[in-house]
Amino acid sequence: MTKKLTLLLVLYGTLNALAQNPDSNPSSLDDIMSWLASHSSNVQDSTMLGINSRKAVVLSKQSNNQNTLAESYHYLAMYHKEYSKLDSAVYYLNNVKNIYTGLKDDLNLANTYLDIKAFYTIKADYNQAKSYVYKALNIYEKLSYQKGIAQCYAHIGDLLYYENNYNEAIRHCNKAINIQKEIDAKEDLALTYRFKANSQLFTGFDLENALESINASIDLYNELGETGTPMMASVNWRGNIYKYMERYDDAISDYQANYDNSKKLGLDRYLIPSLGNIGHVYIMQGNYEDALPYNLKAIELIKKTGSARNLWENYMHVSEIYESLGNHTKALYYHQLYASELESFKDNIILSLENKTQSEYEVGQKNATILFQDEKINQQKRTKVLYIILTGLLAIILFGVIYNFRKNQKRNQKLEVLNSELDTKNKQNELLLKEIHHRVKNNLELVKSLIALQSAQLEDSPTKDAMIASQNRVQSMGIIHQKLYQGENLGSIDMKDYFLNLSDGILDTFNAEDKVKIECAMDRLELDVDTAVPIGLIVNELLTNALKYAFPKDSKGQIEISLAQSNSDTLTLKVIDNGVGKTTGISPKGTGFGSQLIKLLTQQLNGNMEEKIDNGTSVSFEFKIKSAA
Repeated sequence: MTKKLTLLLVLYGTLNALAQNPDSNPSSLDDIMSWLASHSSNVQDSTMLGINSRKAVVLSKQSNNQNTLAESYHYLAMYHKEYSKLDSAVYYLNNVKNIYTGLKDDLNLANTYLDIKAFYTIKADYNQAKSYVYKALNIYEKLSYQKGIAQCYAHIGDLLYYENNYNEAIRHCNKAINIQKEIDAKEDLALTYRFKANSQLFTGFDLENALESINASIDLYNELGETGTPMMASVNWRGNIYKYMERYDDAISDYQANYDNSKKLGLDRYLIPSLGNIGHVYIMQGNYEDALPYNLKAIELIKKTGSARNLWENYMHVSEIYESLGNHTKALYYHQLYASELESFKDNIILSLENKTQSEYEVGQKNATILFQDEKINQQKRTKVLYIILTGLLAIILFGVIYNFRKNQKRNQKLEVLNSELDTKNKQNELLLKEIHHRVKNNLELVKSLIALQSAQLEDSPTKDAMIASQNRVQSMGIIHQKLYQGENLGSIDMKDYFLNLSDGILDTFNAEDKVKIECAMDRLELDVDTAVPIGLIVNELLTNALKYAFPKDSKGQIEISLAQSNSDTLTLKVIDNGVGKTTGISPKGTGFGSQLIKLLTQQLNGNMEEKIDNGTSVSFEFKIKSAA
C-alpha cells in the first residue's frame, strides 16, 4: 500500500510539474533543441533530457536534418554518460562522429573526438583516449583553431598524468594556459588548471603550487556559476592536496561535500572518488577499521559503473587495511587483485606510448618500461613480505598442532587447491560463455542477413512478408545474446533496455519511425535468457502485427509495452496500441503462424493470454516464472 501511495505521489508531482512548466515537454524540433541547450546540465531534468533527446533524434530523421541529428545524438550520449551506461554513450558519440565525417564538418568532428576521449579516460582505456586527442589536434592545427589546440594540449597533459610523466604534463598544461588566457577561454582555463594541479601534486610534492592552481580552477568555476561535475572534480582534487598537506579535516570536508552533492544529484559514478579518498585519509591517520567500508564501497561502485581507472588504487588500499588489521589472507587476496589490475593499467599506458599517432610526439615504450621498474621492484618486495608472513604463521600453527589434526590439515590443503582450480575454471567458463554469446549473436546476424538477401529477390508479397517476419524473429534473439555478452551479468538481461533496442529495430524494418511511437512503461527488470527469449519473441510478434494491421494507410499511433513482476513468481506483460483494432485472433491476416507461435511460447512459460479490443488492441499475459537474481 505504501509503495502504491509513493508511486501516486510521484506521478502527481510529475504531472503537476509539467502543468506548471509546459515548456518542459516541447513538440517542435526547434523548441526541443532550444530546451536541450538550456537544460542539458540540469540534473533535475535528467528524465526529460533522455526523453527529449530521443524526440529530437526522431524529428531530425524525419526532416533529414543531419546537423540537428548529430546534436541530438550528442545530448543522448551526455544523458547516458551521467545516468546510464558508458558503452551506450560511446555508441551515440560514434554516431555523431560518423555524421560529421559525412558532412566534412572538421571542426565539429574534432570536438567530438575530444568528447570520445573523455569517455575512454573514464574507462581507463588511455591508448584509445590518446589516439582521439591527437586526431583532434591534427584537425585543429590544420584549421589554425587556437581554442581547440589549447584544449588538446590540456587533454594531453591529463593523459600524461596517468602515465606518471608529471613534468611533461605540466609543460603541456602551461602551453594550453598561455593560449586560453590570450583568447579569454575561462571554462577551458578552469579545466586546464585542474589538470595542472593533478601533476603538480606528485612532482616532488609541490603542494603549495598545486593548491594555488586548483584554487584558480575553483575560482573560475565560481565566477562562471558552475556547480556541477566540473566544479566537483576540482573540489575533489583540492581535497587530495589537503590530504597530502596533512590537513585532514579540510580534505574530508571537501570529499564529504562532493559525496553529498553526488548523492543529491543521483550521480553514482561521482561517489567513487569521495568514498575512496575518505577511506585513504583514514588509512593515513591509522583508522583502518573506519577506512575499510569506504574503500570496499568504492570498489563495488567501480565494478557497477565501469569507471575502472581507480580500481587498482582501491584494491591496494584494501590490501593495506587488511594487512594492518592482521588479516593476512585477505590482504594477500586483495594484493593479488591490485597487482593484476595495476599490470593491466601499466600495459594500457605502454600501449598508449607505442601508439602510432603518439609516436609523432612522444618517446615510446622504452620510457614507459623504465618508468615502472622501481614500482615493480617495490611491488615484488611487498608480495614477498606477505608470503613470508603467511609462511611464518603457518609454521607456528603447524608446530603447535598435535598429530591428530594433521590429517584434517592435509584435507584442508587439498580443498584449497581444489577451490583454486574451481575458481580458475569458473573464470575460464565465464570467458567462454561470453565468447559463445558473442558468436551466437554473430551467427544470428549472418542468418538475418541471408534472410534479408533472399527476401530482396522475392516478388511474391506474402512470401516476402513471411521472410521479413523471420528476419525480425532472428533479430529479437540476436539482441538478447548481444546484451548478454556486453552486460555485467552473463545470466540475465535488462528487459527495458532490450525492448527499446527491439522496438528501434522493428520500426526501422517497417520504416515507421515517423508514424508510430513505441514506449516502454516499466521499471528496470532483469530476466534469465530462458525466459527473455520467448518473451522477446512474443513482443516481436505483437509489435509486428500492430505495425502491419493497426495503423492502415500511414495513420499515426502509439504502442505501449510494459513488463512487471507482480509477485515473487508471476510476470505480467502488456502490449497496447491505439490503432483500428481487429475482430478475431492475434493476426487478422496472414498465415496465422505468428498467432500459433505466441500460443506455444505462452504455454512454454506456463502463462495465459487475454486480448481486449477497445479503441485499439490490448494483449496481456501472466507467466508463472521467476526473475533472474
